[in-house]
Amino acid sequence: MRSLMVAIKMTIVLTLLTGIIYPLAMVGVAHVLFPWQADGSLVSNSGGPIGSVLIAQGFKSGKYFHPRPSAAGKDGYDPTSSGGSNLGPTSKSLIDSVKQRTKDFAEENGIPTSQVPVDMVTASGSGLDPEISPAAAELQVARVAKARGVSEEAVRQLIASSTRPRLAGFLGEPGVNVLQLNLALDGLSKTAPTALK
Repeated sequence: MRSLMVAIKMTIVLTLLTGIIYPLAMVGVAHVLFPWQADGSLVSNSGGPIGSVLIAQGFKSGKYFHPRPSAAGKDGYDPTSSGGSNLGPTSKSLIDSVKQRTKDFAEENGIPTSQVPVDMVTASGSGLDPEISPAAAELQVARVAKARGVSEEAVRQLIASSTRPRLAGFLGEPGVNVLQLNLALDGLSKTAPTALK
């Protein structure tokens, strides 16, 4: 009986320490040291939050850079349904969707299908990757510049300033955050930033 009481007391103490006190302490420390990140890295305008730099949004307008395809949720870009399609490389459904995405991206941006980068026709593992490759952004420059009536050089400068370098100079690949780039475009064109266009 004594061993049972010790076990029950230890369970209560450890539950309080590891299940309540420690998580609350970590949340408090995170909010003090990294407030923006702890609150979800939200981007806001005068009307309130319009997105997070950590989660892709489905920009569709020709005036915006488009993100990677999404398999998250029924219509994609659903942050409550993060995940890949789980389709393998021999899946007819995946092959057909990649062919269609390749055709659509090439037509939309006036390029040959052979130039379409892989990140613009395949969803990421989460389905919500907020970044595209600099090459994928470059292929969209002409369309975006024409739709906005600005110079291609001005759009390229925004891409350059929005490109994240490799971590420590050699880890990973450079990336362009689509939401931040599109907000910079809105600033360039003096239009109000909005999401899901």
